Amino acid sequence: MKIQRLLIALTIINLGLAIFLLAQIRRADAGSVEAASPAPVLRGSALEIVDDQGRVRASIKIHAADPKFKWPDGRTGYPETVMFRLIDPNGRPEVKIGASVQGGGLGLVGETDSTHVLLEAEGAVSSLKLTNKDGRQQLIKP
Repeated sequence: MKIQRLLIALTIINLGLAIFLLAQIRRADAGSVEAASPAPVLRGSALEIVDDQGRVRASIKIHAADPKFKWPDGRTGYPETVMFRLIDPNGRPEVKIGASVQGGGLGLVGETDSTHVLLEAEGAVSSLKLTNKDGRQQLIKP
């Protein structure tokens, strides 16, 4: 009789463990369905996309404000800025898009750094500056 009670107890324990394990498997399956769908929000202070060689090819970063920064025109202070860069295989940013409380800008760079287009809207002023490799410039303002 003792062995029969022991076997019944072990059978009940095994049945309980089996039910518990099956419940865990179902939860894992439901979790994998959720993992297959994209997260609703990706949060961070910076994002870098790298190529197969590990080189950064695109980045989005927030640059902190710098109240001590000196501009060439004599102004001081640099506001917090978010910058999006698309970078060529040589590490040169070819496209830059920036935004701050003062305005936004778009920069496109050509074969050399001296060949570029700069579209800016800062405060109440907007401009388009075109520069060729030989240094010739054309500035367009409304």
